[in-house]
Amino acid sequence: MNPMQISGIFLFISLITCVIDAEASAGTAFNFQDTTIITSAKNKKLEWLTLAEAEAKMASQKKDILIDLYTDWCGWCKVMDKNTYTNPAVVQYIHDKFYPVKLNAETKEVLTWRGKQFKYNDRYRVHDYAVLLTGGQLSYPSTVILPVDGSAPQVIPGYLKPPDMELILKYFGEGHYGKTPFEAYRKDFLQTWK
Repeated sequence: MNPMQISGIFLFISLITCVIDAEASAGTAFNFQDTTIITSAKNKKLEWLTLAEAEAKMASQKKDILIDLYTDWCGWCKVMDKNTYTNPAVVQYIHDKFYPVKLNAETKEVLTWRGKQFKYNDRYRVHDYAVLLTGGQLSYPSTVILPVDGSAPQVIPGYLKPPDMELILKYFGEGHYGKTPFEAYRKDFLQTWK
């Protein structure tokens, strides 16, 4: 990389940091302890569950679990909360087809999943459950789908806009996962969300 490319990258990072800091000083920063996000339209809320709550709900009604894997310091996680998880189509589809879980990859809380406990790993400064979900390929934000059939977690790293999220959600939500190769599904997919 030449010095101009590096300067451009630092300028972009500084700009994103300024936007996030401006939101925080204006009192509009996201509080990740609050487990609901209010949508801008139709006044619907995405009701985030804990991992334990989602596991309990699975006992009575089988659905895939969608995990929003984030960290408090992740700027793109905040952008995804603001732009994707407030989109009415995203909110409605997630409510209908998934159990949504918001999980801080750096939480110090002991988590239990399928009878096994997971803890924060001081050595790596990340939660062991986040490492398990991502196969050690940590990236924030990451959208993780835990298929209802108990197969391996499906990790989609990075920021997803609502149209990108539509493709992923409908692939799993309409039962194509495990039956139709993703690339074949993507090729014929008709996007409707904005």
